[in-house]
Amino acid sequence: MRHELPLFKDLLIPLLASIPIAFLCHRLRLPAIVGFMVTGIMIGPSAFGLIKDVHAIEFLAEIGVALLLFTIGLEFSLKSLMGMKRLVLGAGGGQVVLTVLMVMGLVKLTGRPFSQALFYGFLLALSSTAIVMKSYADRLEIDTIHGRAGIGILLFQDLCIVPMMLLTPILSGQQGATPATIALTLGKAAAVIVVIIFAARTVVPFLLYRVVMLRSSEVFIIFVVLVSLGTAWVTSRFGLSMALGAFLAGIILSESEYSHQIVSDILPFRDVFNSIFFISIGMLLSLTVLIESLPIVMSWLAAIILIKMLIVAAVVRLLGYSMRISVTVGLGLAQVGEFSFILAKLGNNQSLIGQIDYQIFLAASILSMIATPFLIQVAPLFGQAIQSRFNPGRMPTEEEARQDYPAHKLNNHVVVVGYGMNGRNLSKVLHRTGIPFIVLELNAETVRTSQASGIPVYFGDVGRQQVLQHFGIAQAAIMVLAISDPLTTRRAVALARELNPNLHIIVRTRYMSEVTGLFDLGASEVIPEEFETSIEIFSRVLKQYGISRNVIENEVLEIRKEGYEMLRSTSLPVVETNRLTEAFAASIADTIYVQHDSPSVGKTLKDLDLRHHTGVTVTAIVRAGIMDINPGPEFSIEAEDILVLIGKTECIDQAIDYVKNGVLMPRSKAGNLTLTSETP
Repeated sequence: MRHELPLFKDLLIPLLASIPIAFLCHRLRLPAIVGFMVTGIMIGPSAFGLIKDVHAIEFLAEIGVALLLFTIGLEFSLKSLMGMKRLVLGAGGGQVVLTVLMVMGLVKLTGRPFSQALFYGFLLALSSTAIVMKSYADRLEIDTIHGRAGIGILLFQDLCIVPMMLLTPILSGQQGATPATIALTLGKAAAVIVVIIFAARTVVPFLLYRVVMLRSSEVFIIFVVLVSLGTAWVTSRFGLSMALGAFLAGIILSESEYSHQIVSDILPFRDVFNSIFFISIGMLLSLTVLIESLPIVMSWLAAIILIKMLIVAAVVRLLGYSMRISVTVGLGLAQVGEFSFILAKLGNNQSLIGQIDYQIFLAASILSMIATPFLIQVAPLFGQAIQSRFNPGRMPTEEEARQDYPAHKLNNHVVVVGYGMNGRNLSKVLHRTGIPFIVLELNAETVRTSQASGIPVYFGDVGRQQVLQHFGIAQAAIMVLAISDPLTTRRAVALARELNPNLHIIVRTRYMSEVTGLFDLGASEVIPEEFETSIEIFSRVLKQYGISRNVIENEVLEIRKEGYEMLRSTSLPVVETNRLTEAFAASIADTIYVQHDSPSVGKTLKDLDLRHHTGVTVTAIVRAGIMDINPGPEFSIEAEDILVLIGKTECIDQAIDYVKNGVLMPRSKAGNLTLTSETP
């Protein structure tokens, strides 16, 4: 007996059709999202009509959105989210209010009633969380300044979905939608968010630990999917979006030590269902309406992109960001969101939007979504062009000018660009060693909190020549670029090299493919994370096996020589690995920091007699940053000295223990593993 499986067939068709189109997009260097939406248009009811049950596909698409937001939430944390509150409330709130007011005013000019005008404002105030975040993730821009600003605005928009849906029945005059019922629903929504956060921080970690202890990958994956989709379902039952619930679940689990494993296990499910979401968006487009009302649809499309770009850019600009960043964020969010479709359908059922306008709105909205990956791709260049056109000779922004920057006091200093993990760690080291430095950062909130803590962090866009001049790049000795914005990085390198030919420019980049271009622009050193991470990994593996530091360092030099010529340092002649190991395995160089309570303080090298007791020789002593090579026997050791030791591998542990504690460890107990250098 033959059984029909319509859902199975409706799932296979979009997956099968998407492969050749995605392949074609890849060959044409077009975003994959566009290919998926084009697939939806082709197999949808208005084209070949291969899919009959569109609602089943929409259900699978919602799962894809939830998993997408869940994995993106894993890249955040509650701490980082709280640090974005100014963006979420300030930029997000301002964007929603201004968009609603502007659209409402324009619609009122057409003679429509207030209720319809306000409803149209609701529709256009929302942007596509799924498409924007997917595009940012594909371009590795989620952690950039414009990426975080865009995400902050999107989060506020998602929170606005609930009150908008609650207000829609009131605007239509529907009975039963009283202020009391609305307040009750909003209270329930707020309460469920609090409960989710509490449960995720207490119950989920406890259960997750128990699941991990089972050592079953199947149970682990099932539990993670249950947490993500279960949280999404709970929030949807209380009027919030599934995507918001999944995002909250991801944020909570991001603080778990298992977050990276969770991401790797969820990715295959997310990518499949997420592709179905973009296909389902394309299936909603009516080609008949598009063809018959093409001028009107294109007018709506132009109005959507222009209005949203201008409002978002203006709000972000008011928060103190540069014109380039503001325009980049504005173009990225210049589309209608997927939740606007749900709102539009509700309004259509309640006569707030007519059937013809509803179809035109869907067509223009879907086209705006298809255009989004292209807009995000050109946004940085367009933002730079706008800034150059309208601010070519303008001095630093008011925020920058108000800062008490001691340019006249600094000379031969370090300019650190970006106050992320790399910038913070470098700043700590520079502060401890007394090297003068300043930090340039584009996150206004980070600047304020850092300055309040006494850290010299200043607001400034290094992609502008006037900013670099204002912050004394001509007097600097070194500039370190540690930001995730490739366009700004390249522009800053070129400008800094032009303003200071003697400046030593160190650039952190993500991939090896970007190294050559940065060197051509004037970078002195380029450190690709992809390559350096691989070096750090194999170095730690060799170290764990007891390979001496000399051998490891030489292997690093050889790998760098093989990997990329431009980062090569002066190195030893190339020899085979086995011969190299034989040559260096017998000896090692190491250092030890002399603590204040060390029994070696006040003794001379003759008193210590390390050579006699341990077989190790002191080849140099560093004191207050000055190295004394081959110190004599009467050299007296002081606290905070750094002794440079050389000797056999098995003797180094004994020598370090003797300097630290004044006690000789029997040589038979000395290990062969290389010790890490002592630090203050």
